[in-house]
Amino acid sequence: MLQKPISASPRKTVSGSHKIMFFHLIVTDDCNLCCSYCRAKMFEEEDPAGGSAGTIDETIAETLDYPLEELYRFLAKDPDCVLTFIGGEPLLRADIVTEIMDHAPISRFMLQTNGTKLGELPPAYTNKFETILISIDGCRELTDGHRGCGIYDRVIGVTDRIRGRGYTGELIARMTVAEDTDIFASVTHLADHFSSIHWQMDADFTGDYSHRRFSEWKDSYNAGIVKLVDEWVSRIEETGTVPKWYPFLSTTEDMLFGQQSRLRCGSGYSNYSIMTNGWIAPCPIMVGMADYYAGHISSADPLNLPQIHIQEPCPSCDIYGFCGGRCLYSNIVRPWREHYTLVCDTVHALHDALATQIPRLQTMIDEGKLTRASFEHTRYNGCEIIP
Repeated sequence: MLQKPISASPRKTVSGSHKIMFFHLIVTDDCNLCCSYCRAKMFEEEDPAGGSAGTIDETIAETLDYPLEELYRFLAKDPDCVLTFIGGEPLLRADIVTEIMDHAPISRFMLQTNGTKLGELPPAYTNKFETILISIDGCRELTDGHRGCGIYDRVIGVTDRIRGRGYTGELIARMTVAEDTDIFASVTHLADHFSSIHWQMDADFTGDYSHRRFSEWKDSYNAGIVKLVDEWVSRIEETGTVPKWYPFLSTTEDMLFGQQSRLRCGSGYSNYSIMTNGWIAPCPIMVGMADYYAGHISSADPLNLPQIHIQEPCPSCDIYGFCGGRCLYSNIVRPWREHYTLVCDTVHALHDALATQIPRLQTMIDEGKLTRASFEHTRYNGCEIIP
């Protein structure tokens, strides 16, 4: 087994009172789709990164490759933790997923899936997930253009099917946003089908900047965010209910109630990823980055894992408490080198758009139409929050 190198990155051990921990369990790296912003990029030549991923773990297996009893012993040390199955496409190994759900000494499960196999899972398991994040990018043309012909209809169909079979948990439409996305049109379209929506920009995750037109597109995205925030607040005023559009939800809650946040996805302090060889990484994207491992399930304490911290220049930013650093992987590797600031521009635009609408929301709070409970949601549930 790989010996974990000592990292030069600052670390701090979690201690003190008990908190709920979240673990992404990578079931398999295999996937039955080849989405344009994911596996299809394996066929593109990458630009040189601005930083290094460090020592690469070459023992990563394609599918979960350790005794499940080892996992159960690890989870038993924190029976209140939340386990999220991810891949690849985790339901390609539904046998592993169901076996863990039958025997793991915990009760809270989540799933991230592309939806193509979800309808094949028996309702006894589907209905046990408290949250299912399902990949869909907007309308049929947009989704199928990135994910494959017919995927939109399959996803919409399976969401109707599982609801019809008794699923009452949270179903989150998980969008990937790229240069052909009209963010306002895409989110409002999906709002007709999903009460919860999250989106993540395909930006600064791979060395593809030279192939992109992000710098020309981001201004239209920012304008769409301004329009979308206004729409979100208008819906709150009309219904008295806060739609769970995740990039707006926890950020606005914190702005209203005077809170700041660390990395909003929780990676490296509340949210960790268990890889197919049992090593624990701070983030699913950081698979194999051995210098940043937090231990192995055979010996680690889930309530006492080393923390991985966001590095400069993020902590010196004037909205660091709002953004939290956006992405730990991008902060370390800098796939877009100096162009990462273009992504920062979109975070500033998000902050400013939300800040403009705070008085409308505060008025509703003052009038008793909204309370803090109106913004309640599960943090670290797989939504990165900052797109």
